[in-house]
Amino acid sequence: MKSRSLILNKHTHFSLRRDDLNKRLSLPADIRIPDGYLEKLQLSSPPFDQPLSRRLRRASLSEIGFGKLETYIKLDKLGEGTYATVYKGRSKLTDNLVALKEIRLEHEEGAPCTAIREVSLLKDLKHANIVTLHDIVHTDKSLTLVFEYLDKDLKQYMDDCGNIMSMHNVKIFLFQILRGLAYCHRRKVLHRDLKPQNLLISERGELKLADFGLARAKSVPTKTYSNEVVTLWYRPPDVLLGSSEYSTQIDMWGVGCIFYEMAAGRPLFPGSTVEDELHLIFRLLGTPTEDNWAGILSIEEFKSYNFPKYKPQPFINHAPRYLHSICWILKE
Repeated sequence: MKSRSLILNKHTHFSLRRDDLNKRLSLPADIRIPDGYLEKLQLSSPPFDQPLSRRLRRASLSEIGFGKLETYIKLDKLGEGTYATVYKGRSKLTDNLVALKEIRLEHEEGAPCTAIREVSLLKDLKHANIVTLHDIVHTDKSLTLVFEYLDKDLKQYMDDCGNIMSMHNVKIFLFQILRGLAYCHRRKVLHRDLKPQNLLISERGELKLADFGLARAKSVPTKTYSNEVVTLWYRPPDVLLGSSEYSTQIDMWGVGCIFYEMAAGRPLFPGSTVEDELHLIFRLLGTPTEDNWAGILSIEEFKSYNFPKYKPQPFINHAPRYLHSICWILKE
């Protein structure tokens, strides 16, 4: 198979062998990242032990600055939601591809709180494993967030692989998810919506956390937040049962579910409703009791479902084909 040609920017800091280009550009193949890339990622981030200041957390859009709409050309529509549409675009200034998240303003007075939250957080989160916010374009009818463009998300990647990922790639992606998340948590930021669709992947195999619309800056671990966060399949049981007091564990549960999905090729807890999701969790991990979850019997939501008393199941019974590899990665 002939290697595809690739025009590299003159400022590129690493070299590629021609016979490796095809592997680098074909994501379902094993990812070949630049020499020294993982070592570079292992460098410690700048110290940041204190919570973000109120000024930074509540930064208004006017403090960040705006670009001009005519700077960007819309190419293809990538997706659409209730308040926003995402386009693939190109910058006229740099000729680089960008992702344009166009948020409609007619639905409420001013910019939606999720947009302000995403902008306020992303302008202070600068990391190799977090998507970069390049620019903001504000008009009377829309607010457009201009992000770096990445080829696909983890869900698309797994679909392209036929849901059979090599353990080599699982390790690389898991490392990058954890590193980006550790950076957020050190800065007192919870993502709160981790799922494969919010993990973007470049053609070089670089993974970046995206969609911080539900993220929150936290001051203390017991701060009360909304429990209507995180896609159902990646939501921890305490949040499913209505808890609004949580910390970094809400993200780490999601990481565990995504890790399993990458390794096993299927979702760990694909529930269709909250009750169904809890059934799947308890069927594998066991129905909680007062001994292992203090106060569980006093939670009204838990009592109303009247769950069977499931016993914890050996994980090997749930995914025997992949258990050895998963345990090996955990030991690493």
